Amino acid sequence: MKFNSIHLLVIVLLLAACQQKKASNFNLADTVANNSNQEVKLDAPYATKAVKNFCDVIGWPKGKTPLAPVGFKVSLYADSLTNPRNIYVAPNGDVFVAEANAEVTGIKKIGADIIGVSKSQNLGKSANKILLFKDTNGDGIPDSKTIFLAKLNQPFGILTLGNWFYVANTDGLLRYPYKPGDTTMSGQGVKILSLPAGGYNNHWTRNLRANNAGTKIYVSVGSGTNVAEHGMEVEKRRADVLEINPDGTGERVYASGLRNPAGIDFEPQTGVLYAAVNERDNLGDNLVPDYLTSVKEDGFYGWPWAYFGQHEDPRHKNENPEMVKKAIVPDLSLGAHTASLGLAFYNGKTFSQHYRNGAFIGQHGSWNSSKLVGYKVIFIPFVNGKPTGKTEDFLTGFIADPAKGKVHGRPVGVAIAKDGSLLVADDSSNKIWRVQIN
Repeated sequence: MKFNSIHLLVIVLLLAACQQKKASNFNLADTVANNSNQEVKLDAPYATKAVKNFCDVIGWPKGKTPLAPVGFKVSLYADSLTNPRNIYVAPNGDVFVAEANAEVTGIKKIGADIIGVSKSQNLGKSANKILLFKDTNGDGIPDSKTIFLAKLNQPFGILTLGNWFYVANTDGLLRYPYKPGDTTMSGQGVKILSLPAGGYNNHWTRNLRANNAGTKIYVSVGSGTNVAEHGMEVEKRRADVLEINPDGTGERVYASGLRNPAGIDFEPQTGVLYAAVNERDNLGDNLVPDYLTSVKEDGFYGWPWAYFGQHEDPRHKNENPEMVKKAIVPDLSLGAHTASLGLAFYNGKTFSQHYRNGAFIGQHGSWNSSKLVGYKVIFIPFVNGKPTGKTEDFLTGFIADPAKGKVHGRPVGVAIAKDGSLLVADDSSNKIWRVQIN
């Protein structure tokens, strides 16, 4: 068969169209089925305009609390705190609370990044303390509140392991001699691991968990920027979950490409590590979904090159196709811009069977969405050690007036108390809420 000039022109145009379609796939809307059989509808990038829509925290009127499902009771566990960000419950039932914040006031521009807080939330200087709450008579109400540690540097992650007490400052992991029941730290802490500090928005948090055997500690470190806009040199050892020995040695990257894995916890039945990941901004209202995922050893989850699997970020078009191909689809979408930060698996006995081994996630709430999203605690049922693909609202009522952007508070850290109740840190209203069976 002979080809004339018309045939050649048609072939060239078809090839060009195919190449154009291939190059522009990242611009297409898509529906993704993930490992939990949840269908996730992804908008095309920039389908809606990126916005800055900060909430206005007005506090809680006297006598008003968040709302839990029928059969549960919400009460105030602690009040008049200073930005309670994270909660850790020790094996003996002692409750430790990290008071810290990002140390910004109002809205600032740092490099190419916009740092924002709500209109009524003047964060100022971080409290840099860890409080200890003790419940001596077992009624679920703390009988004492003391300062356990002070003069820290934006502490977040807390862990007790053997005769050691660990604190993850934003710039390093400290270890102190410890005996269960100690009411204050009298020993001298030693920095056993330096960590990269500084960065975008609230990515200063460093969380901690130990495996069941107590042989390894896992440290979550968020990215230094939104989407590596300042280059990958500033992202070394960031957007990762690191694994170390209890003495700080043997560091390796356990998993990478996790933009801000602020919440990490082990699923009780399988012992698999999970992370609640706060995803990237400025691609539109519905991109990119925050997510819950099992954290696979040596797994790569896309950041900054790709999102929610192998969807290439248009800001990194054709920069690293090999890494895009490696990106793992997360287990469960939690909604874009919800700021899903706190994570705790329910290992208590008082909630019904429906809640056993499921995951509670604190959604701190949006600033990059045209309407307020998040601002609640959600629950994810697990069956046979895996998420069912469903999310349920569990603690709501934080949004006071969605049209005016007013909220009573912002839930973040979540933890399961020894009596089986759920503790929720509301850092913007400086409270901790307790949810128990009614």
